[in-house]
Amino acid sequence: MNLSIVIPVYNEGEQIEGLLTDIEKYLGADSEILLGYDFDEDSTLPPARKFLSRLPALRLIKNTYGRGPLGAIRSGFDAASHEAVLVMMGDRSDDLADVKIMLDLFSQGCEVVAASRYMLGGKQIGGPFLKRMLSRLAGNSLHFLAGIPTHDATNNFKLYSRKFLKQVTIESTGGFELALELTVKAHLQGYKIREIPTTWRDRTAGKSRFQLAKWLPKYLKWYAAAFKI
Repeated sequence: MNLSIVIPVYNEGEQIEGLLTDIEKYLGADSEILLGYDFDEDSTLPPARKFLSRLPALRLIKNTYGRGPLGAIRSGFDAASHEAVLVMMGDRSDDLADVKIMLDLFSQGCEVVAASRYMLGGKQIGGPFLKRMLSRLAGNSLHFLAGIPTHDATNNFKLYSRKFLKQVTIESTGGFELALELTVKAHLQGYKIREIPTTWRDRTAGKSRFQLAKWLPKYLKWYAAAFKI
């Protein structure tokens, strides 16, 4: 499968074996898996290394941009070797059964394929109420008022063309607002964006690195950019 999967991880030792097993089940052992990590003591690494012989395209990529999920994702982008580049989380919240549909849309010429919790057929199960409410409000208002072709611009579970990623200048400085930045820029620059419904489930182990208060102003920057404010 000509797919690079970029997964930022932070102490996902409780989740990574299940996630890698799921990837093998749904996408096959030949998918390129790029685990972006910050530090050598990360609990993700020992169990992940057990899969290196079983998943020959699995690579452990040390973050070279500075600690945090943004740097881990960007390090994965730099290392990706296939034209289809999927970003997903390491906490098993994303539904891998959706990826083949995303790849079908990519093969039809879509540069960004968004998995959407907020379109018809999508679901979000669990997670902090305020975060869920703000995310849904942002996604729907960007879709209906700014014309973004997805109801879920903030979701990081997205498939990108490597051509687009090489062309775009990434300006995010915080963390997961990167997905919103890339979606807004793809829309404003005329790239083809499609969405599919997905079911997102909150993590059952480990701890999230999402920092709403710290990152909210950074999200607002790209939210405003969608309206060309």
